[in-house]
Amino acid sequence: MSAPRWDIEGRDWPNRETSRFVRSGLLEWHVQVMGPDDGALGVDAQVLLLIHGTGAATHSWRDVMPLLAQHFTVIAPDMPGHGFTRGRIAGGQSLPGIARALGDLLVKLDLGPPAVIVGHSAGAAIGLRLVLDTALDAPVIGLNPALMPFPGLAARLFPAMARALFVNPFAAMIFAKSASADGEVGRFLAKSTGSRLDARGIDLYGRLFRTSEHCAGAIGMMANWDLETLSTELPSVAAPVLLVHGDNDSAIPGDAVARAARQLPHGELRNLPGLGHLAHEEDPQALAAIISDFAAQHAAITA
Repeated sequence: MSAPRWDIEGRDWPNRETSRFVRSGLLEWHVQVMGPDDGALGVDAQVLLLIHGTGAATHSWRDVMPLLAQHFTVIAPDMPGHGFTRGRIAGGQSLPGIARALGDLLVKLDLGPPAVIVGHSAGAAIGLRLVLDTALDAPVIGLNPALMPFPGLAARLFPAMARALFVNPFAAMIFAKSASADGEVGRFLAKSTGSRLDARGIDLYGRLFRTSEHCAGAIGMMANWDLETLSTELPSVAAPVLLVHGDNDSAIPGDAVARAARQLPHGELRNLPGLGHLAHEEDPQALAAIISDFAAQHAAITA
C-alpha cells in the first residue's frame, strides 16, 4: 500500500506554509491553520472549522480558506485515512468515531471551540455529529451535504459493497492503478461530481487517487458510514444549519438535501445554479461570501 508523501505529492501543496502535523491519540493529523493579518493567527479571531468530504483533503479548501481567514482562525484537517493524516481510529472509521477523534484534535490544538462549522458532503455529517455529541453551540453550514441514507434497497447494498471492497486488500490498489491512466481522474471527477475543475484541481486529486492508502481511506469511510441513525437525529440539532446545494451536483440529489433541511428545526436551504458537488472549488468567492454572511447573521463574527 502506498501513501501520499509530504515531500513528493505534498511538495507544493496548497497553503503548505500553514500546515502542521499534530499527534492526537493514535493519529498523526495533517492540519492547516490560517488566520487574519496575512496568515498570522489573530488572538481574538473566532475559530471556523472546515471538514472535507470522502476522497478529498485540505486541498479542497485551497481558495476558500484564505478568504475566510480574513475574519476567522480557520482550521482545516485531513480526515483519518485521507491525504497526509496517518494512523487509525479505535473501532474504525465510523461517523461517531471520526467526530470524536476530530473533537480530540480540536482540544489538542487549543485554539478554542469552533464558532462555525463548515462541512462538505460527508464532512457535513461529521460536523453535525460533532455538534450532537459534544453539545457545541455553533452554526453549521453543509455544502452539498450527504446527510440522508440511500433510498430503498440501495441503503443496504451500497454500504455492503463498500465493506466488501474494504476487506479486499487489492481493491484500493486497483482504484489507485486506474487513476494513473491519462485523463481518467478528470473524467471521473466530471462524471461523479458534475463540477468543472481547472487543471490544478484535477492534478491535486490525481496525486491522492494514485495512492492506495488514500483510496483505502475513502472506501473505509463509506464502509462504516451510518446515515440512517444520523437522519433520525436531525430534529435534535438545536444549532442553526444552512444547507447549500449546487443544482449540477451529480453526487447528492437535491431532494435529499431538501428533506434534510425540513428535518432540521433551524434548517435553511439555498440552491446554487450552475455549480456541482465541488461548488466551493468552482466558485470559492461565492461560497466564502455565503459562509461569512450566514456566520454574521448568527453573531459568529465579532467587531
